[in-house]
Amino acid sequence: QVQLVESGGGFVQAGGSLRLSCAASGIPFSIYNMGWYRQAPGKQRELVALMSISGRTNYADSVKGRSTVSTDNALNTMYLQLDSLKPEDTAVYYCHAAHYAVPKINYWGQGTQVTVSS
Repeated sequence: QVQLVESGGGFVQAGGSLRLSCAASGIPFSIYNMGWYRQAPGKQRELVALMSISGRTNYADSVKGRSTVSTDNALNTMYLQLDSLKPEDTAVYYCHAAHYAVPKINYWGQGTQVTVSS
């Protein structure tokens, strides 16, 4: 019924780029606020980027200026473009969806690993 599947992670050198994808099944972007989060070993999960149902976006200071979140409604897919990658970006990246009116109704993907070497 509902599923979020991330892909696009991998191993890159510092300064490189990746485009992460989140294929959303059973989640209309019109009523779900979407987001990307990441979690490094020993760290709490943290916000990377948000996109509200209105299309407004918000980015963590750590990625602002080198990150872009977008959606392809026809493909029901959300993307996260990461540029100028740093070793500190190494983490598992998760896709998240929260119902705009009832945020307790929310879903997480399984994550995709991003590893940035120095």
